[in-house]
Amino acid sequence: MLKTVIEMEKAALILKLLGDKTRLTMVKILDSHDCCVCEFVEIFKVSQPSISQHFRKLKDVGLVKEERRGQWIFYSVNKNNEYYSFVSQILDQLPDQGEKLKELEEQGTRITCC
Repeated sequence: MLKTVIEMEKAALILKLLGDKTRLTMVKILDSHDCCVCEFVEIFKVSQPSISQHFRKLKDVGLVKEERRGQWIFYSVNKNNEYYSFVSQILDQLPDQGEKLKELEEQGTRITCC
């Protein structure tokens, strides 16, 4: 197996970004589910601008990508990012966050977008 080595500065930047519990949880969820900003507003009970700020930071390093679907923008982990193998090793150590999306489904807010 070919092992990817990343620069210390990039590793530190990514670890700093993922050091925020909200962003870490967002990336863990997005690793297996596409989501809209609105869903994260519901999950974390914070404002839409706050969630958008987290997304901006994650998009700036290319860890997250967005896709427009009709009037909504859905986010997902960019698995083609050169640092994804580094990030995925971290995500593999974390508990599944699917129950947060299941709660949204049960509340009827899973894809209730802005």
